[in-house]
Amino acid sequence: MNRSILLPLTLALSVPAQAEHSPNDAPSTRPLYLQLIQQARIDGRARAALAYLDDFDRRYPNDLEARILRVNSLLDLGKVEEAGTLAQALPDDPRNGAVSAVRGHVAAARSDWNGAIGYYQAARSARPADPFIRNALGYAFLRVGRYSESIDALKGAADLAPGDEVIRNNLILALMAAGQDAEANRTLRGIRDADARADLRKTLLAEVGRIHLSLSRPQGKGS
Repeated sequence: MNRSILLPLTLALSVPAQAEHSPNDAPSTRPLYLQLIQQARIDGRARAALAYLDDFDRRYPNDLEARILRVNSLLDLGKVEEAGTLAQALPDDPRNGAVSAVRGHVAAARSDWNGAIGYYQAARSARPADPFIRNALGYAFLRVGRYSESIDALKGAADLAPGDEVIRNNLILALMAAGQDAEANRTLRGIRDADARADLRKTLLAEVGRIHLSLSRPQGKGS
């Protein structure tokens, strides 16, 4: 799958501070350190993020946001089973959308799209204004052929984050997959650079073909 389509599912997911602060650290240290870890992930340095997390855990043991970041960093490295084990050990809390979301990411990494939908729906209920959760949910709906629900979720994400290119691309992808070519083309025309527009169209059409092929396979053959 092209990384320009789904990549930033996890980047904006955070949770309220729940750490037990070390008596030797100023309270301001924690958010700055977490920003450093997040930036390492954004920069594609997942191994650095994990190293920073090891150090962070010595200062702030059992911090929920750090535990979620560790799951996401492991997913960045393709260590899905290890990430899944850690995700299932997170505390259940229906008010905390980040826990449901990261479990959704694990399910998506396993191509368990129906499982991902359930987690993302729970996350959306907890955090209805988070565009990245809606983006993830919309893509998961797309992968099981629930096109109307996919488009609705992605339009909601686009309304919340109108400048996000990945959400836009996922919406165009869903419209193409659903055969809504006129609306897909209208959205594509919003890209001013003709070469960039043509390249994206080619990429998305290829992805539509892969999605349709996965849906035509007998259940249990993968996606």
